[in-house]
Amino acid sequence: MVFDLKAATRAPPKVVKVRVKRFNPETGSSWWQEYEVEAYRGMTVLDALLKIKSEKDHSLTFRYSCRMGVCGSCGLVVNKRPRLACQTQVAEVAPSERPVAELEPLYNFRVLRDLVVDFTEFFEKHRTVKPYMLRRDVREREEPTLEYSQTPEELAEYYEYSLCISCGLCDAACPVYASDPLFLGPQALAQAYRYLADSRDELWIERLRFLDAEGSVFKCHFAASCSAVCPKMVDPAGAIQRLRSLLLKYKLRVYRKARIAKIVPPMEKKEPQKPLPPEAALIEGVDLKLLEEEKPVIPVEKLITSQP
Repeated sequence: MVFDLKAATRAPPKVVKVRVKRFNPETGSSWWQEYEVEAYRGMTVLDALLKIKSEKDHSLTFRYSCRMGVCGSCGLVVNKRPRLACQTQVAEVAPSERPVAELEPLYNFRVLRDLVVDFTEFFEKHRTVKPYMLRRDVREREEPTLEYSQTPEELAEYYEYSLCISCGLCDAACPVYASDPLFLGPQALAQAYRYLADSRDELWIERLRFLDAEGSVFKCHFAASCSAVCPKMVDPAGAIQRLRSLLLKYKLRVYRKARIAKIVPPMEKKEPQKPLPPEAALIEGVDLKLLEEEKPVIPVEKLITSQP
């Protein structure tokens, strides 16, 4: 996703119309409701929603948590584009030329109420790709004694995909996810590649066999809309293309993981402290061990009273 970094510095219109697509599960009815919000510089869409709920309509329902683009809870559709409400500036989506922001629940998800959608199926598909390290030594994986070795180059192979916050924006933007309920979706497939590319993951053959039998990798049309809306700059579309390449090499029996990370050997025992040289002898009456144990005393009161 391309961010308008200067949007937070621009002054939005004094009054912005926020149109929310609402849904009542008790009656099954859906309708558009419009609110007028007094905007200010730096106001996000989440700020606007909180202002509406606090001052105008307590019944408006939406989901949020961290308010800093980390938890992924506040995903919704703003002017027909999946976004995080906490990362979207009102000045960007409701400029002076058209001071209207249209908010809808995420596409391709079952709506529970107003802007809140059901993530049950999303996380079920996420779990099918086993989003965790697979090792032959299960006990070492579950109760690790030491860390696994990994070079900076090996980290770079999968680091981008580890930034995923499971916000669901990529699945909401995906045309295949909208039409095929059996398609795993870009989020789950990107996580499958994330662990295949991780040198610490040992059972790569098991992952490739599952992906080959499941078939979602080759259902992707490569619209790349998933990568276009990702708030963490992850490239799920690229991950799916890399999965295709790995699967084809695996089927042709020409793929083998370059290296499987091993457990780092235990560190050498710490040598005892060497005695100080004669020229660095301590002043008479100074106890070095006592100095290390005692906490330094800072005369805060004297420092405060001594200031003019």
